[in-house]
Amino acid sequence: MESDPPVNIQMQPEYFDIPLDDMDMDTEQPTKRRKKKSTVWEHFTIVNVSEEIRKACCKHCKHLLSYVNGPKVSGTSHLKRHVTRCLRNQNHDSSDRLTPKTPKIPKLDRPKRRYRRTTASTAFNPATCRQEMARMIILHDYPLEMVEHPGFMAFVRNLNPGFEIGNFGRIQGDCGATYLKEKERIWNLIEGMPGNISLTLDLWNSSHTTGYVFVAGQFIDSDWKMHRKLLNVVMEPYPDSDSAFSHAVSACLSDWNIEGKLFSITINQPVSDSGLDSLRNLISEKNSNVLNGQLLLTDCLARSLTFIAHCAINAGQETVKKVRDCVKYVKTSESLEEKFVALKQQLQVMSTKSLSLDDQTQWNTTYEMLVSASELKEVFSCLDTLEPDYDKIPTLEDWKVIDNLCTYLKLLYNTANLLTSSSIPTTNMFFHEAWKIQLELARASTSEDDVISNMTKPIQENFDKYWKNCCLVLAIAVVMDPRFKMKLVEFSFTKIYGEKAVSYINTVDEGIHELFSKYAGLPLPLALLNGDSGIGDSGVVKQEDDAGVGGLGNELGLMDFDVFIMESTSQQSKSELDQYLEGSLLPRIHEFDVMGWWKLNKNKYPTLSKMARDILMIPVSSVGPESVFQTGVKEMDRYRCELSPEMVEALFCAKDWMRCEGAESMESNVKMEFPI
Repeated sequence: MESDPPVNIQMQPEYFDIPLDDMDMDTEQPTKRRKKKSTVWEHFTIVNVSEEIRKACCKHCKHLLSYVNGPKVSGTSHLKRHVTRCLRNQNHDSSDRLTPKTPKIPKLDRPKRRYRRTTASTAFNPATCRQEMARMIILHDYPLEMVEHPGFMAFVRNLNPGFEIGNFGRIQGDCGATYLKEKERIWNLIEGMPGNISLTLDLWNSSHTTGYVFVAGQFIDSDWKMHRKLLNVVMEPYPDSDSAFSHAVSACLSDWNIEGKLFSITINQPVSDSGLDSLRNLISEKNSNVLNGQLLLTDCLARSLTFIAHCAINAGQETVKKVRDCVKYVKTSESLEEKFVALKQQLQVMSTKSLSLDDQTQWNTTYEMLVSASELKEVFSCLDTLEPDYDKIPTLEDWKVIDNLCTYLKLLYNTANLLTSSSIPTTNMFFHEAWKIQLELARASTSEDDVISNMTKPIQENFDKYWKNCCLVLAIAVVMDPRFKMKLVEFSFTKIYGEKAVSYINTVDEGIHELFSKYAGLPLPLALLNGDSGIGDSGVVKQEDDAGVGGLGNELGLMDFDVFIMESTSQQSKSELDQYLEGSLLPRIHEFDVMGWWKLNKNKYPTLSKMARDILMIPVSSVGPESVFQTGVKEMDRYRCELSPEMVEALFCAKDWMRCEGAESMESNVKMEFPI
């Protein structure tokens, strides 16, 4: 049985459909009134409904419209709209009856009005709805079981009763199809990259004692734009084993067919010596251009800074707790907070900071709480005037500890803050930050002030581990910055190591030249590979039986000439690095685009630009901007642990790819000044 067609109802606030039979009407036109000038009155008569109410009656359809209600006059705009609509309907009816002639709609004085914008309706497409529902579930981390929830089913049924939502298995298939579609797009992007790729490894725990290794890839496309994509989520039954990370890397390389393009790996946690050797061997086996695995970053910068900051805060936890309790005491009472602000104004404390409670799972919030409290310590010292019973106010010695702690936490905080940028930072940005931290902590740990030395010594020891592991790759990266080259390495190492700096500087210089020689290596001619150089044991050029091409072989020594050309060409290629290093430094300007500079100079330095492209895209962090300050270890929730490993990978990877859709590549501009 077919249902009735939907009725299109347009509500007009001035339109009232009142039957004429229910009213006592006087159709006589009122007298002694000025003549109405509007042409609309050719289509209406005035009807007296009561002593104070008069209506305008349409001569065509007999509908009554508001005209006069006591002292209020409605005007004629709504009457003109009604006439236009009424005559149009009559014309439509007359055309249906095939009348030979239809009356023309008179041109009325149309008032200015606002028109509602309407969008064209589209046909309902169940397939499109299923695709969009799968994308919604992936993007917002909704559980797949939501399609079977009664509330969601009722909601969708009211939107369109004809749409079949399906069950858990169906939406799982739709999400898998979305993942495969997005993967094809990423596959084409990776396949077209001209250089190598670097990987980051981030290990998540789970309540099932299994682990999940998140493998992300960072690379540069042919337009010198940097990309960071989550490639795989590999479940590891034994995450503490030495082979867990190497297995995840091998699975990623095989899945994306990038075995020969692996350049470096960044890991988010310490690895055993055997596990580290396994990864180094894997890199060296897949790609020989990485100094036998020396560019393997064993530490994620974000995780290292978080670990060091967390240790520093825990070392002074008693004093930190005193300050936290004071802040909590003020912030949890609205009246006391108002008194605190008034006292601050009375004492004329110039700080613009406001008190804030910290989230102990994000160490930056603890740092910010300590900084604001330290600037307001004068107000806290007078807190007993507001609350005589409160006796937990920090002492002057406590505030000294907090001030020193904030001084050295600021070094870590500023560096970590660079990792929270929405753009992908290039590797050269972090050498300056790292050597500055190393220098300041080394000075503080040997300070004559016991409070400072005792506080900073464990911080310096922990950061020194990161510096030793990552110093080489950070130094090589900053050499690829035309504003600094080897000069900043020489300057900073002299500050840090003093008389021993020469050996460290030579290590960087030798590493750069060795790496460049791998990139500049040219295949030898077949004759030389067979041991036939055209030169005898005594160094005399061998004579040929014939004269060679054009009879000039013996006279001009063209075989010797070929060797000369080969050697000079090779020497010219290898000298690119020296030409670059000997050139003058560029001015240190803000928003310098180092990738853009190498793109413009790739013809001048064809080999060196390829090396710079691979080095500058090495990731220093394995976590996203939202997790830079997170102190705890990430853990897979119970719901996802119940899914198959393939489905977990599909959901996480597809979300990452779709979230970056529309912003496939991001420029990495250096937005800082490096003072020397």
